[in-house]
Amino acid sequence: MEARLQNPAMILDATQPVQDLYKAIYSGGVPKTTLDLVHLRASQINGCSPCVDSGARGARKAGETEERLFAVSAWRETSYFTDAERAALELSECATRLADRSDPVPDDVWERAKAHYDEKGLAALILMVSLTNFFNRLNVTTKAIAGAWG
Repeated sequence: MEARLQNPAMILDATQPVQDLYKAIYSGGVPKTTLDLVHLRASQINGCSPCVDSGARGARKAGETEERLFAVSAWRETSYFTDAERAALELSECATRLADRSDPVPDDVWERAKAHYDEKGLAALILMVSLTNFFNRLNVTTKAIAGAWG
């Protein structure tokens, strides 16, 4: 396998703005483990192998258990996740699958997330999902290779 193109953010020297977004995301008060799970779930949905690979590796390195990582795609059917994590995963799925329904993020999904996260936390979750989807689209379009960056 060979990638079509190097990461476009690197080609156009846009890495600093991306790092600034990550800094903002991590300042929102959402636990890093939750942000890692949200990133992994959106990447699974989008079929982004580099993000699934790096996301799972990074989460594991940060202390996430393999049981939870293996179960992210089936989070509804397991008891491994807290109610707050479930709300974040559900929001991640809805905000990633925008074309699946006429109301992509229904009020009940929003209210479940709002019950666990304040305004800054919700902003952090939305930015993480959005940034993940951004990178998923870059990687899928360019056929980036999982593990190619170390």
